Amino acid sequence: MYKGKKVVVVMPAYNAEKTLVETYRQVAEQDYVDQVILVDDHSQDRTTEVARSLNARVITHERNKGYGGNQKTCYKTALEENADIIIMVHPDGQYTPMLLPAMISIIGNGLYHCVLGSRILGGYALKGGMPLYKYVSNRFLTLMQNLLTGAKLSEYHTGYRAFSREILERLPLDENSDDFIFDNQMLAQILWYGYTIAEITCPTKYFPEASSINFQRSLKYGLGCLQVSLQFRLARLGLLMSERFPRVLPVRD
Repeated sequence: MYKGKKVVVVMPAYNAEKTLVETYRQVAEQDYVDQVILVDDHSQDRTTEVARSLNARVITHERNKGYGGNQKTCYKTALEENADIIIMVHPDGQYTPMLLPAMISIIGNGLYHCVLGSRILGGYALKGGMPLYKYVSNRFLTLMQNLLTGAKLSEYHTGYRAFSREILERLPLDENSDDFIFDNQMLAQILWYGYTIAEITCPTKYFPEASSINFQRSLKYGLGCLQVSLQFRLARLGLLMSERFPRVLPVRD
């Protein structure tokens, strides 16, 4: 609990049995976390079994719904549990849970409704082992997306994110993909509704057990990101009607 606000950490999991326990332990050690919700997206290993040995609420999909579909379940469940502050932490150990108190305080004090843990700020990406081609792609996509959306983010592709209840209740998340592009669509929606996104420096680690996508899916993801930002721009210009970017008055912080 932070200033009377319930804090819930959600973990979208897939084949995470090797890293789950240590990540959960680090999350549980942080101040203010009231509940952990883990959603297993029909893993092929013992993720669900391991998760049920922990003090967490565990939900297992009967079929694989994809990374975006997993997040939809995470956020819906967190809201059902009356969460006021929701933080997504990948159970693969790539992002450090030690930043949780900082992210919680930013939202809990009403400064921002969304906080991202950026791998780019502070120059941690390459130091943490991010492949060079992914780093270059990240920088190019971020540049193009900032130009199209008018934002000034250091990156759009981090999986370490914190949200207020208000923002999750407001966004039409069901209009988004169930695949990896969900992350990018969600950030575009946040900008569409007029919210300002905060970023903090986040060291990350890359190792065999960390979740990642292959080159072919990375290429598909990159093209999808550009498409999302182009749709955002066209909708802003009134040239595109979209359920993802409805014609609403933007929220001002």
